[in-house]
This record gives sequence, structure tokens and C-alpha cells, in this order.
Amino acid sequence: MRSPIKKQTSQTPVIHLVTDNHPHKSPSGGLYVNRTVYMGLLLAFALILSYVETLIPFVSGVPGIKLGLANLAVVLCLYLLGWKEALILTIVKALLGGLLFGNLSTIIYSLSGAALSIAVMIVLRKTDWFHIPVVSAAGGVMHNAGQLLTAMFIVQTYGLLYYAPLLIIAGVITGFLIGISTSLILPLIQNIISKGVPF
Repeated sequence: MRSPIKKQTSQTPVIHLVTDNHPHKSPSGGLYVNRTVYMGLLLAFALILSYVETLIPFVSGVPGIKLGLANLAVVLCLYLLGWKEALILTIVKALLGGLLFGNLSTIIYSLSGAALSIAVMIVLRKTDWFHIPVVSAAGGVMHNAGQLLTAMFIVQTYGLLYYAPLLIIAGVITGFLIGISTSLILPLIQNIISKGVPF
């Protein structure tokens, strides 16, 4: 019986790009699948989580603190498909999420936080030194930091730095929990893909 995967390395992804919709066996025994299909599923997953988050009566009392449930899809994408796909998913998620569940201000803050977050997670992922919860926690902190910097630029005041410690703590907690969830879900998805179980 195989033991649970503790750490995902750069050699673990089993998804390969093909140009048609028919799976083919790879030399290593995995499946060649169309990445576009998985990108679509992950985007839909992210938008569903974004909508669910709007239904949760979460009030922190501190501007900028959110649960960040949709980031679960981004972290999964980073470890399943790679950094380019994760970057694309991050941008599209922020744009569509803002259009569907927010406004122009929401899009601006989401993009600024998401851009800094995914950049840091990509760097940490490439080093292969850190476990998923650590990478995700760093992304959570950077997401809040990006939004804070944007708010400071818009309102032209440094007084918002008062919220920085709380935003850092919130980013660590939410990011770490997202990372733990990813660590539990990722091996299951990889196992399904490797066995060729259709969705």
C-alpha cells in the first residue's frame, strides 16, 4: 500500500498536453490529457468557491481580511499543471470573480493581491524546498500585502500600515489552511489521473 504523499516535487506532475480530446498512455504509464479541460474545471471550481465565500457571514472587522477559498484552486493548479497555468488561472479568476461578485474596485484589489501572491508562490514552488502549506501561507501573506499596498497608493496615506500585523497573521492562517487542504486533495486527484478515471 502506497504511503500518502508528504511533499510534491517538480518531478511529480503526471499531466501532459495533447491536441485532441482522446487520452493516450504516456511512456511512464500516466495519461496524456488536454490541459484546457483541467484549466476549465479549476476555473469553475475557483468561481464556485468565490460564490460560496460571499454566502459565508464572515466579518473580521479588519479591511482586506477574507477567507480566500478560491485560492485552493490556484494552489492545486500550481502543483498539477505548472506555474504558467496557475498564473493564467489567477488573472482570469480575479477578473471574472470581480465581474460576477464585485465591482471595478474588487477587480483592482484582487489583481494586485493575486499578482504578488502567485509570484511568490511560483518562486517558492520552483525552489522545491517548502511543503505546500508553507507555500500557500506565503501566498496568503503576499495577497494581503499586495492589497494593502494598493490601498495605500489609492488613498495616499501610510496610516493603513496599522492593519499590517493583523493582515499578516490572517494571511498565514488562511493560507496555511488552504495549503493543508491542497495537500489532502492533490494526491487524490493525481491518483485519479494516473489511473485514467474519466471525470
